Amino acid sequence: MRQTWRWFGPKDLTSIDDITQAGAAGVVSALHHVPNGLVWTPEEIAKRHGEIALRRDGSPSGLTWDVVESLPVSEDIKKQKGNWRAHIDNYKVSMKHLAASGIETICYNFMPVLDWTRTDLRWTVANGGSCMRFDINDFAAFDIHILQRPGAAADFTNAIADEAARRFEAMDDDQKKQLARNVTMGLPGSTESMTLEDVQAHLDEYGAISREQLRAHFVDFLEEVVPVAEELGLRLCCHPDDPPFSLLGLPRIMSTEADYKYILEAVDSPANGMTLCSGSLGARPDNDLPGMMERFGPKVHFLHLRNVKRDNDDIAGSFFEAEHLGGDTDMVALIAAILTEERRRKAEGRRDWEIPMRPDHGQDILDDLGRRSQPGYPTIGRMKGLAELRGVMTALEHAEWGLRSN
Repeated sequence: MRQTWRWFGPKDLTSIDDITQAGAAGVVSALHHVPNGLVWTPEEIAKRHGEIALRRDGSPSGLTWDVVESLPVSEDIKKQKGNWRAHIDNYKVSMKHLAASGIETICYNFMPVLDWTRTDLRWTVANGGSCMRFDINDFAAFDIHILQRPGAAADFTNAIADEAARRFEAMDDDQKKQLARNVTMGLPGSTESMTLEDVQAHLDEYGAISREQLRAHFVDFLEEVVPVAEELGLRLCCHPDDPPFSLLGLPRIMSTEADYKYILEAVDSPANGMTLCSGSLGARPDNDLPGMMERFGPKVHFLHLRNVKRDNDDIAGSFFEAEHLGGDTDMVALIAAILTEERRRKAEGRRDWEIPMRPDHGQDILDDLGRRSQPGYPTIGRMKGLAELRGVMTALEHAEWGLRSN
């Protein structure tokens, strides 16, 4: 696996110097300052390449921009409203500019409204560190009592709705505002939250769009952009829903193995692939991560390796961001499946046999505590995760070499 690191740009508290010291070989980044739907220009793309290539003192970092995460799919495209056709055209132009700069892998998602959802961004764990958490009861309190979405209570069990009411009554005004800010944090790479009015306006826009209709819109999008990606030698890889179940009455279409099978077969191309995020998919007990890696291996173009610990085995349940080897996903089995797929690709002669991965998310520990970094992206916590993953990779590779030698 090619070890990479997500970097949000010059304002990121983690510097290029930090990334080189962590031992990563490549960088995952995006032009978060460019509004969704607009073209990424060659000048802005070149500028980001240049920022990644240099340390603070101006010396070469040795790092390359390996993966774009994300080239956003606008809400207009997802809903097929407004300027959606122009946005698809702009998406194709941005792809051409990225390919011309040497980029080969583009991660994106097709989640409506919110890219990820958590109820607590600094939840204290047993060792005194903190992490992000999704609590289904707190989320229900937000949905039913703060956002007051019509019909929200019917989307939860009676037990969850009752507990949500109890928690809401126990909150003071500041706690209610904090919960709303956490849930509506918005896009990774941004420190801005959407207002409740913004969220409700988006929900109203989605209105009658069913799961089947959103899926059809996704296929329409892929039929437009995948042939261009294939021509340019790009690999597109869709990130799963986070969490992988319906929220706010919105449809979710990339939450399960069946969802990926449908989309990958609907537009069958080497350019149409998967971002296997073990944390997002691992929040559902019915997702078999090592098995998915085995079955989708040839189409897995990018890896997010992180772990979550579920409170129970409910499909839509609570979870927190665990240590990379400490959650419900068997990370050793998953990495073994990844290494097996890489060996298969190498024997096949595939140029992209080495799959880029990054240690996704991490707990705030040590000096990260109090730094107020991008939620989920502390420097030390991710470096600890990368070290753990690197150790598993090295041990499995040595075990395989030992077996071959014997």
